[in-house]
Amino acid sequence: MSNESAAADSDPNSGVDPYQRLQIARNPDGSITRLFKSPDAPPSSDPKLPTPVLTKDIPINQSNNTWLRLFLPRHVLDQTSPTTKLPLVVYYHGGGFILLSAASTIFHDFCFNFAAGVPVIVASVEYRLAPEHRLPAAYDDAVEALHWIKTSQDDWLRDYADLSNCFLMGSSAGGNIAYNAGLRAAAEGIDLLHPLKIRGLILVQPYFGGNRRTSSELRLVNNPVLALSVCDLMWDLSLPIGADRDHEYCNPMARGDSNGFDQVKALGWKILVSGSDGDPLIDRQIELVKMLEAKGVQVVSQFIEGGYHGAQDVEPSNAKDVFVLVKHFIFP
Repeated sequence: MSNESAAADSDPNSGVDPYQRLQIARNPDGSITRLFKSPDAPPSSDPKLPTPVLTKDIPINQSNNTWLRLFLPRHVLDQTSPTTKLPLVVYYHGGGFILLSAASTIFHDFCFNFAAGVPVIVASVEYRLAPEHRLPAAYDDAVEALHWIKTSQDDWLRDYADLSNCFLMGSSAGGNIAYNAGLRAAAEGIDLLHPLKIRGLILVQPYFGGNRRTSSELRLVNNPVLALSVCDLMWDLSLPIGADRDHEYCNPMARGDSNGFDQVKALGWKILVSGSDGDPLIDRQIELVKMLEAKGVQVVSQFIEGGYHGAQDVEPSNAKDVFVLVKHFIFP
């Protein structure tokens, strides 16, 4: 190990104040004050508007203030009869479990362009945030959304979505949620979600961690987009009280058994994992792929040079690359 790496390993969080970077303040009661309000985008479901995708919000659990935003490519409305239904992608947004919303403009725009470009119907889930609602609250909300969808009488889902061709997708923390919600759904078995049938998971730069520092974490310790101190703080705020980063919510290697993956294999799911070497988390993502392959799960992976964590949320060209990758995954 180089002197630089050794120094980073002994003091890996030097140089970056995570509270300042995230623009949050910790409160005595365990909550946080979010000092920066990310812009939101309203839904628009009026078919008279010249928009390629219609959107609307539907409540799921009002006591938890969870809901989902549906994205419907408008061309399906122009069909004389919706003989060919579109795949359904259930999407979970990023934000380190502690920030942002399904209404945040960056995620609204991503899902809007994704629905139009693939095309698919997207159901973007609003889940509860930590630390006010620590994990597994987000996983609970993610699975509850699946159960809501399976029985929904919403006309967009009923008339245009192929519930038998469903994928769970997320980026960053949303990728972690899609992964953990998927394992839960697999453990429940297909009957409990019928007629919803999950075909696979799409994990874009999924957010995982662990106590041991990886080479990419040390190499990018003070990364301007996702410094290691920021990662550590988000895990500290989102994991159950008293849990460390080797908890299975954070470190998928910590499960130590293959039961969940036996179910995934039996269901015939495939899993897509994508990342870039400008992301401190890339080593974790590569480890995940190797573990899934070792357990006999069908995995498709793509890791590119350059880039950075969350590039697809802010760079349209990067988002288009993700759409192409996902389109080939959904429509092989």
